[in-house]
Amino acid sequence: MMQSLESEEYYVGNLYQRFPVNIVKGRGCRVWDTNGREYLDCMGGYGVALVGHCNDRVVEAITEQARNLITCHMSVYNETRLRFLKKFNSIAPKSLKKTFFTNSGTESVEAALKFSRKFTGKSGIIALNGGYHGKTFGSLSVTYNEKYRKSFLPLLPDVKFISYSEVESIPEIISRTENKIGTVIIEPIQGETGIIMPPPDFLKSVKEICIANDVVLIFDEIQSGLGRTGKMWAGQHWNVEPDIMCLAKGIAGGVPMGVTTMRPEILDSLKVGEHSSTFAGNPLACAAASATLDALVQDNLVGNSERIGKLFKNGLLELKEKYKIIRDVRGMGLMIGVEMRFDVKNILLDGIKNGILLLYSGRNILRLLPPLVMDEDEVNKSLHLIDVLLQNEEKRRLG
Repeated sequence: MMQSLESEEYYVGNLYQRFPVNIVKGRGCRVWDTNGREYLDCMGGYGVALVGHCNDRVVEAITEQARNLITCHMSVYNETRLRFLKKFNSIAPKSLKKTFFTNSGTESVEAALKFSRKFTGKSGIIALNGGYHGKTFGSLSVTYNEKYRKSFLPLLPDVKFISYSEVESIPEIISRTENKIGTVIIEPIQGETGIIMPPPDFLKSVKEICIANDVVLIFDEIQSGLGRTGKMWAGQHWNVEPDIMCLAKGIAGGVPMGVTTMRPEILDSLKVGEHSSTFAGNPLACAAASATLDALVQDNLVGNSERIGKLFKNGLLELKEKYKIIRDVRGMGLMIGVEMRFDVKNILLDGIKNGILLLYSGRNILRLLPPLVMDEDEVNKSLHLIDVLLQNEEKRRLG
């Protein structure tokens, strides 16, 4: 396996934090390496394996669509695309009726920022401290972490970052900038920063301020949407609907795809040719996405995320009482963060040795984004393995 890992490193840049494991097969919540060794996948491809690796519905839909038509530009009508749009419209927030197709999360954010600018005519943007929205120029401009931004300055000039506690200052910021603020962009639950939950009334307050000041509110639900938090949309936990919502990651069961969905008048403000994408809305991705929505709804994966997520989180809270190295456990559904008192590198590497793949947020937070098909046995096995990892780490750190 090491030869394979070294060979791949020869051809790709040093842009990713790589894990010493070579995965060749996946099914549900489990993956296998080149030696046939099985791992429980609590990484979930950074949330992409939403309905499980190689979900039967998705595999069948991709196979059938690939036999008939793989590519079809948006300038031509397509029944597979329409089928997805109808299904998606039935579960989307009620006021968001029009959709632009993309191929990734950062593209969804780029489209949202561009469409909001066109609709409002205002260049100013308010984003949150700790927010993560992508690494292309527009999305990077509203991503908070300096380590991603500093090598690529200057970015978009009219971006103001605020903390959760500064929500009441938004009207003052709008006034101070001579009413040039047209957009507020928020992750309802911050993922990259460590599964950070907003204060109880924060999203409602932001929504009210945006309405009062004719500002477009964008929710980035790329990581938190589609059942991940135990509701179809994370914003539902606070009964708040945005004006634009960005999605990607698991929307097509692992096939690259994203959407930017919005109030009709926002998309209607654009003219023909002002925004487009060659691969967006291709029938292969749309077929996979339709099957993914079927899995979410017909197999009640949103409900499973809520139920299994509570079981997982409660088990982790018990481990918090057992180990001093755990500072906090937080999250909703199967979007869970475990904040440690030390960096998590040893735990991640030990996890691979013990047959579990874990994700990180920053240096000291374990991020758990397992597929929503996870069952009780897999939760219990995951908790057992994490218990072993924490026991080893506490001995290393505290003796």
